[in-house]
Amino acid sequence: MRSSFLPFSKPAISELEIEAVADVLRSGWITTGPKATEFEEAFREYCNAKGAVALCSATAGMHLLLAAIGIGPGDEVITPSMTWVSTVNLIVLAGATPVLADIDRDTLMVSAETVEPLITDRTRLIVPVHFAGASVDMEPLRRLASAKNIHLVEDAAHAAGTEYRGEKIGRRGTAIFSFHPIKNITCGEGGMFCSDDPTLIERIRRLKFHGLGADAYDRNTQGRSPQAEVLEPGFKYNLTDMAAVLGLGQLRRLDNFIEKRSLLASRYQELLADVDEILPLAVPSYPMRHARHLFVVRLDTKLAGMDRETFMAELKKRNIGTGIHFKAAHTQKYYRETLHLSDGALSNTEWNSDRICSLPLFPDMKMEDVDDVIDAIKDVLVSIK
Repeated sequence: MRSSFLPFSKPAISELEIEAVADVLRSGWITTGPKATEFEEAFREYCNAKGAVALCSATAGMHLLLAAIGIGPGDEVITPSMTWVSTVNLIVLAGATPVLADIDRDTLMVSAETVEPLITDRTRLIVPVHFAGASVDMEPLRRLASAKNIHLVEDAAHAAGTEYRGEKIGRRGTAIFSFHPIKNITCGEGGMFCSDDPTLIERIRRLKFHGLGADAYDRNTQGRSPQAEVLEPGFKYNLTDMAAVLGLGQLRRLDNFIEKRSLLASRYQELLADVDEILPLAVPSYPMRHARHLFVVRLDTKLAGMDRETFMAELKKRNIGTGIHFKAAHTQKYYRETLHLSDGALSNTEWNSDRICSLPLFPDMKMEDVDDVIDAIKDVLVSIK
């Protein structure tokens, strides 16, 4: 057994990045300033996006998006239940109705086929979720949304560096990214809103900082214009320079991070091939680059003779950390009591929600760490039986 605990995720922060944050602290300009502007531009260039707005979180980005396109009472928004609950929360807080789509059993993502039957004359928005670093098959969804004249926004919280059919996620349409500490790059907390709609970008930029007709930082004035006026009520979701400079350093290493994650994931796939009780997610067959944000498996509870919670607890006893991504939103207490979905309405979602487990995966892991995880898994499966 390992002598030290292996967490399921750990940010890879370099000494150069630490020093860059310290330089910002010494500069006297620690809130939104030149580094936030530089980070926006660098991320826009990385994705080859038309526009990008740095934010304090991806959740903030979704809130601003719903406000910008006027989602409210009487509207329906289609999104999967297999996601972090923030999107569903924000739909409800906007006064709209979340309509939850089922997922593919083995990729955990929605498709045009699962979304189309849910569309009504009240549907205003579709929010597909790229999962664990893999991309949703976007082309059929784009055609569907266009034909029905419905907004389409990609939840790209897991998809920094993911490519779909030769293009980075964020290149086309609208996508919202997360830089939480477990993501492929981190700002501590942060997000990025990318879109090829310049009018939407302008509105998001205004709403993220009090509705002012000027950003929190302007290259020409070296600050906010003192003559800025409120053009509409807005929020305060700007990203600080302390966070942005960390994001800049991380972005420079993102492709290297993905390469390391991919090697670790390949090792997991190889060593789990003969472990019948463990079912890794499938890699979609359409052309894409997997960013390997998470390595998610499903426990065959019948073969294993235990439930997922017991499995995770036994791994923890062996110094292996794990996570759950995610307990389906509609199984959370509030949504069980308010959405009133019948049992089995989202059969693939529910099957996975009871069995998924995220194994350790982060750039500073060694191949020997993967071996330790597999040894611990096999030991748990043998010992319980």
